[in-house]
Amino acid sequence: MAKKYSEEIKEFIKKNAPGTPVRTLIELTNNEFRTNFTYTKMKSFLKNHNIKTGTTKGNPKGYSRIYTQEIKQFILDNYKGVGPKEMTELINKTFGTSYTVGQLKSYYSRNKLNSGITGYFEQGHTPWNKGRKGEYYKGCEKTWFSKGHIPANYRPVGSERITKDGYTEVKVADPNKWRLKHNIIWEQHNGPIPKGHVVIFGDGDKTNFNINNLILVSRAQLARLNQNRLIQNDADLTRTGIIIADLISKIAEKSRHNKDMKTRRYRNEQSNTRIK
Repeated sequence: MAKKYSEEIKEFIKKNAPGTPVRTLIELTNNEFRTNFTYTKMKSFLKNHNIKTGTTKGNPKGYSRIYTQEIKQFILDNYKGVGPKEMTELINKTFGTSYTVGQLKSYYSRNKLNSGITGYFEQGHTPWNKGRKGEYYKGCEKTWFSKGHIPANYRPVGSERITKDGYTEVKVADPNKWRLKHNIIWEQHNGPIPKGHVVIFGDGDKTNFNINNLILVSRAQLARLNQNRLIQNDADLTRTGIIIADLISKIAEKSRHNKDMKTRRYRNEQSNTRIK
């Protein structure tokens, strides 16, 4: 027996079908109503209700079965400094999805996204050569540096450099430890940056290190700020943007809750109907 769908679902599909590929329509519907349409089920539904998409067979260029265009843009806007694990949490919280860390790791790899997070070994890691004596080939000692040798490209502690993204870094320790200058300045006034937070430039100017221009935000807030283009060229306006971002998150959270409640009621109604 064919499954019955509510009029609301029927109207949603009918409204969104024109010009929309079937697989995209499936994603839209399942995300909106928590349904479980498959390609076969959706094709049958469209045929039974005489609804046409008007699209050709196959997927459009750049189409992804797993990620909507909005989510792909969200990742592109926020991947710097955010690894797959944290990105998974951000996306699921922002869009109410259930992606896994493995899926995001694969996405980063396929799309060559470098978060900039270092791959340093964690505390407790045992190196492969622990306990082994130094090994070298005869004659290579001729190329060794003498004790106390300083490389020509050595930079003293306190030196500054500009990254390819326009951020200023300061060398804080030898041999090669660097930190973002704006983070250092913020911490001098406020203490360590809390976990899951970042410091942004209120006016968007990466060379304005005035403490009043440095604003602490959570990763989730930063995602909303980027998503809605709320970082302005004025620090006070950006602070207002943060308030707006928090409101957007609250509204989205409330909306997801209402949808979940609506879905539960619908399923209960369907269950009661079948029992009768």
